[in-house]
Formats: sequence, structure tokens, C-alpha cells
Amino acid sequence: MQYITFNNDVKIPQVGLGTYLLAPDDAQAAVTYALDGGYELIDTANAYVNERAVGRGMSDSGRAREEIFLETKLWPCFYESDTAVDETLERLGTDYIDLMILHQPAGDYLAGYAKLEAAYKAGKLRSIGISNFNKAEIENLLAHCEITPALIQVECHPYFPQTELKELLDKHNIALQSWYPLGGRDNKSILEEPIVSELAEKNGKTAAQVIMRWHVQQGNIVIPGSKTPSHIADNIDIFDFELSDEDMEAMAALDQGKPFYERTAEKIAFYATWHPNVEGQK
Repeated sequence: MQYITFNNDVKIPQVGLGTYLLAPDDAQAAVTYALDGGYELIDTANAYVNERAVGRGMSDSGRAREEIFLETKLWPCFYESDTAVDETLERLGTDYIDLMILHQPAGDYLAGYAKLEAAYKAGKLRSIGISNFNKAEIENLLAHCEITPALIQVECHPYFPQTELKELLDKHNIALQSWYPLGGRDNKSILEEPIVSELAEKNGKTAAQVIMRWHVQQGNIVIPGSKTPSHIADNIDIFDFELSDEDMEAMAALDQGKPFYERTAEKIAFYATWHPNVEGQK
């Protein structure tokens, strides 16, 4: 495993397991399998409604809590809650979270970030971050916050490597984590690119492993999601080969400068009002 060191000196593994769209039983089993198979990083969120299952999966694994990097995301309806962090800790069955992220730049995200800062100072969170913020929103947050985010979670892949955003992130030593490392669920367009297939054959790896390796060499952190044991095992099996400078240049030609996910004002407004059923989860 390789690691990235945050701006507060906390280390995060570069490859982890995402649990987006995983039902509780699937999330629990996937987390246990991943941790017992060499993973150290697990990602979940209030909005995934599987935090209790993730906590059980961690407990069922052979790893001690201090060997696991656990991250979750706070949903906008909880940004002004005084108890949301403690309630998240309870659902996950832990007394600290390694990284807690504001999930969307919706609602009063400045108030939400202040809640994370308070929990960080109280020792409940080892690091704090943001997700899906654009440059203007990041700059607004930086103008008001006391603690610089350690990480931002955004869409990033060979079609959209976030070159412009990374200039701002580098300036403030903010790490980038991709939530669409392969281009999105059921989207095989990047996987089927000729250069990706060529590099997979050249290295004796799958197309997905080539893309994951590209991310690692770009300095990105990745959290591909899966409930399939073979896919979970393959996604972390990327540290026994390296793409050459020429290979990376060839991959750079895939940049289309456009994300798959289309952000709209209507979506942001919806995110500000939607309430995930965190109380009713298994």
C-alpha cells in the first residue's frame, strides 16, 4: 500500500473501498472481505444509509480499529445539528472517525464546516474535508474557516483529471480523492479505450487496474465501490507494476475536460432539503 500525508500529518491509504449504493448486508460483507484482504481505507456516508453495517463489517474483520482508516460524509440537513457527529459515531460503533467530509456544498456549509472543526478540536475526528465543492466554494470556505480541509472528494478520472482544480489544491496542500475513479458505475467507456487496453495487455493487468494505477501515480486517492470479492481483490492489486512516463503521457491524451456528473442549481437545492433515513437503517 502507498499513502498520502495530509496537511495535518495524518496518513491516508491511496486505495480504499467505497460503499456507495451498497445495501447494509452487502456493505457489511464487503467491508469485512476488503479489510481481511489488505484494505485499510473504508468510505461511507450518512446518505448511504449503511453506516451501521460498515461498523459491523469493521468489527467482523481481523483488523484492529487503529489499523483502519474510516471516512464518512455529513449530509447537508445535519450541517447545523449539534449532535450529528456524535450520532454518526454511534452508528459506526466507534469513538473517533479518521476523516469526516461535508458531502455537498448545499445549505449552510460554513456552519457545517464549523461543526467539523469543533469535533476535530475535541478529538472525535482525526481530519476533516469537503466533497463536490467547486473553486469558488473552496475559496469561500478558506476565507472563513480556521482549519484548512485535508481532502476534497470529487469526480476525477482520465477523461476529467481535474487539472485546473489541482492548481488550487496544491496551493493549500489539499489532497484529492476520486469518487468516480473508473468513470462511474456501469460506464465502461474509459475501460474500453484502446490505450487502456494496450497498457493492460502490456502489463498483464486489467483495464481497471491500469486506471487505478494511473490515479496512484497522479497522486490521487481512490475509493472504487464493489460488493464482488474478485473486483475488490483486483482493485487493490496495483502495487506490483508501474506506468512509464510514456504510458502516462498516452493516458493524458484521454483528457476531455468534462465530467460525467452534471451539477445543477436544482440538484444543490434538493440536497439542502433531503433527509436520509439514518434512524431507520439496519
